[in-house]
Amino acid sequence: MSENASEVTAAGIARLAGVGRAAVSNWRRRHADFPKPVGGTETSPSFALTEVEQWLRDQGKLAEVPLRERVWQQLADHPATAATALVQTGCALLLVRDRPTIWQELADSPDDRVAELLPTALEQTLGAHFADDRTNLFRTALRPTPEAVPVLRSAVELAAELGPRETFAFLLGRVLDTNLRQYTPTPPGVAALMAALAAPTEGATVLDPAAGAGNLLCAVTAARPAALYAQDADPDLAALTALRLALCSDATVRARSGDTLRADAFPETAADTVLCHPPFNERNWGHDELAYDPRWEYGFPARTESELAWVQHALARLRPGGTAVLLMPPAAASRRSGRRVRAGLLRRGALRTVIALPAGAAPPYGIPLHLWVLRKPEPGRAPAPELLFVDTTELAPPGGGRDRLDWPAVHQAVLDAWQPFERAGSVAGQPGASRSVPVIELLDDDVDLAPARHVPPPAGADGADDLSLVRERLTDTLRRTAELTPAPTPPGVPAPWPTTTVGELARAGVLLIRVGTVPPGGAPGAGAVLSEHDVLTGAAPSATLPDDTDDEPVRVETGDVVVPVLGGGSVVRVVDGPDDPAAGAALGRNLHLLRPDPAALDPWFLAGFLRGTANTRQASSHASTASRLDVRRVQLPRLPLAEQRRYGERFRALAAFEDALRLTGRLGERLVQGLYDGLTDGTVRAD
Repeated sequence: MSENASEVTAAGIARLAGVGRAAVSNWRRRHADFPKPVGGTETSPSFALTEVEQWLRDQGKLAEVPLRERVWQQLADHPATAATALVQTGCALLLVRDRPTIWQELADSPDDRVAELLPTALEQTLGAHFADDRTNLFRTALRPTPEAVPVLRSAVELAAELGPRETFAFLLGRVLDTNLRQYTPTPPGVAALMAALAAPTEGATVLDPAAGAGNLLCAVTAARPAALYAQDADPDLAALTALRLALCSDATVRARSGDTLRADAFPETAADTVLCHPPFNERNWGHDELAYDPRWEYGFPARTESELAWVQHALARLRPGGTAVLLMPPAAASRRSGRRVRAGLLRRGALRTVIALPAGAAPPYGIPLHLWVLRKPEPGRAPAPELLFVDTTELAPPGGGRDRLDWPAVHQAVLDAWQPFERAGSVAGQPGASRSVPVIELLDDDVDLAPARHVPPPAGADGADDLSLVRERLTDTLRRTAELTPAPTPPGVPAPWPTTTVGELARAGVLLIRVGTVPPGGAPGAGAVLSEHDVLTGAAPSATLPDDTDDEPVRVETGDVVVPVLGGGSVVRVVDGPDDPAAGAALGRNLHLLRPDPAALDPWFLAGFLRGTANTRQASSHASTASRLDVRRVQLPRLPLAEQRRYGERFRALAAFEDALRLTGRLGERLVQGLYDGLTDGTVRAD
């Protein structure tokens, strides 16, 4: 085997075969002829791609490796890094889009000849887009080796199917996903909201001084800006962002690498809009060497206030009247060490609104981050007299989870408050949602700008009338729960029935097994995803498909039985008709779908035996923190269909009783909390 042969991890094998990683682990244990590791580590081995492909074909598990997976494996196996390889690939894709005939002439030559001629063609293409920036951004890309050419050929082949922009977006997504600790891209929902708040006009100049992967600048391309400026400390990210913007926008792109606060690449820029997701909680941001920097118009930031240094940098790069939107940690609004800078921003009228987002909007996902909207003061214009506070933290989904955040509701709540305030300079307060406060009231000793301190809370449970309705509904549900309580039956003895397993039934064609692979959390409206949390809580699908979903996901149908992989089979969900909200949704990650043949196997019968404690115990494996269910090992009795249906009806009744108990708990919690809130805010009288 060649030393340069592509290698693939267990996760990559799972993608090739369309299965979960657990299936790959099982193949390694059960099949002596499974390819041996050729690299990696003991806990994360890698395998020769060609050997894996051949084994999968021999086993009938793979007809052909999808082109996109082959391209990704070649990219990931690059002698340098995947990011470096993607920079070279992006340059080639840009050449293919702009000058396809030149690439075609090159592609007919041997690899060594392509490597020799490609720099001249790339110089012309990159020079047209990036001018003098190309030398620093693409130094490595302008010197491709013959070994790098096969990756470029495969990427161009994929671009013929998907398009150059879509191909680059797919590969960039894979690079970011495999380096989550190194890169922290701004989530699409946050980026779209920040772009809507900034609202750049056509022909505007937009700057992101901490551009990362370019998500914020990509979010404003629909407004047709004239110029996009990006800077990032990571040279690879700066180059990737430049290519991404050039492939998705007609704007002039200027991108540089370097430490923005210490070595600003665009010191003379006066942008119309600045968008920024700065690094949080930096201590080594340049406090000592930047003490006399002219950017600190509003006060010299303390060593612990790096975010306030980014705020003032953004204002310094705006034209008078220009708008900046920054994603900020909540502590920046209230830390005492930053109160002088916050006071300076208020006195000059530079800070216009502080918006509290729900927890789960962006990393770190456990806390509700803030958005700050700023406007650079215009000479001769009086400072704004009021500051708008918006609080959307109540829109966080029950139980948390970033994948289930209702982004359309968050967008609407923020813009409904911001747009009238921007026009009038003041708005009437909405309890629990927004309030504009005179600046003079905020200039106390703390200058605390946390929205929770200033937005009045909503009335307790919408008032006493609503609490009465909740109480009535709870009473009805308790009555129904009593009616559904299973009646006691005489004790029985263990049934001596013959058994089979789910795996045997699948091999016999009686049922179909599918594994969910869709990671929820995409753009609003992209399609519903039934997540693991939805199954565990009995809720309707609450997540959305990511924009960059590679393949058509598994869709849930009437009669399907859905089982979480983790948790040992404690919950099973039956899609009980076309009106079930789960019908038609995509199957999320960590879920198994079992689709029985209704002529041979009753779905409620199957679901009931999947819940049996003794049954699931023998079919589960245990890790240090969770148990994992292997549905193929679950045993079922061999019973006629009529007998199955009798059991199925009993299991269906138990499921209805369980749903009623769950609803009773929710209503009870709502009534109790509503009474606490009503008594404490005066909307409910003590008598």
